Amino acid sequence: MKKETAILIKLLTWAALAGNILFMLWISYNGIHEHFRGTVYEKLSYIGLMGLLAINSILVLRKRTS
Repeated sequence: MKKETAILIKLLTWAALAGNILFMLWISYNGIHEHFRGTVYEKLSYIGLMGLLAINSILVLRKRTS
């Protein structure tokens, strides 16, 4: 693999992780701001989205280290 490609992959990996973390913080902030009130469907979608973002971050990190 070329050096430029490796640098680009590393940059995109860190950008994806930073985006996931920022989005998770934004979702958490909105939940705190609304005192975690909402319909059952809203709560399930928040939990599902947070789970997907966490899994995505883990998979990105595992791919980077292998």
